Amino acid sequence: MFEVTILHVAGRVRLARPPEQWILEALGQRGVGVAELTPGIAIEAGSIPRTALADPVDRLLVATARELGATFLTGDPRILDYASRTGSVRVHDIRL
Repeated sequence: MFEVTILHVAGRVRLARPPEQWILEALGQRGVGVAELTPGIAIEAGSIPRTALADPVDRLLVATARELGATFLTGDPRILDYASRTGSVRVHDIRL
């Protein structure tokens, strides 16, 4: 939610509705939920080298996907490159 809002405000993601409305609607969809930031996820995020992913939020998102065994949907070339190089997180390139 934080990342979607930041990207929308920065103009990097265009939402058809204000972020708060878009997020509430997304959370109302079947199978969509909020992942808890657990100590394990925080530690995992901290173990990702800054040289691999400079943005701390990106490290938290990658660690969350990895810990949950989820596929990370992203168009961020840095995250896609990291996933390709390490094989440590499943990603789907949304630009395709």
